[in-house]
Amino acid sequence: MDKRHIFLTGPPRIGKTTVVLRVVEELKGRGVKVGGMLSREILEGGLRVGFKILDLESGDEGILAHIKQKNGPQVGKYRVCLEDLERVGVGAIVKAANLSDLIVVDEIGPMELYSKVFREAVLRALDSGKILLGTIHYRVKTSFTNMIRGRVDVEIITVTYSNRDELPKTISREILNRIGR
Repeated sequence: MDKRHIFLTGPPRIGKTTVVLRVVEELKGRGVKVGGMLSREILEGGLRVGFKILDLESGDEGILAHIKQKNGPQVGKYRVCLEDLERVGVGAIVKAANLSDLIVVDEIGPMELYSKVFREAVLRALDSGKILLGTIHYRVKTSFTNMIRGRVDVEIITVTYSNRDELPKTISREILNRIGR
């Protein structure tokens, strides 16, 4: 079986999301229907205070985690907003698994893994017959992330300073081949 899904990994701020964004831009420009969720930093005065999630297809946004979030699981100095993760993030993944050529899941990390509904949506996307492009936190080793890393249909690519500028072209080509364009 060919490797169908691609997951990027690597240390924080190496450029995983940037690579995903460039691939999304390239593929959308070629008429590929892309959906799913993206995580972005929330900065205030140049300091990271949280993360938001974005539905790639609708543009809907929610808070993934924030230092001012009052409740929810704590990860470092942030509290996770499970409600927004499930409404925006899971909603975007499920919609993409049904309607898109490419499903984006950025990222599978400690914050997202608190949600059972999120984990179920990722599994459904992996088994949907569509291609999934995702990012996976490089230090997180749980039974769920180990299962993803161990799947025969998953290719893991480590983003480095030396490969991150070439990866968007390479991955875009790969995905176009896999969907037969």
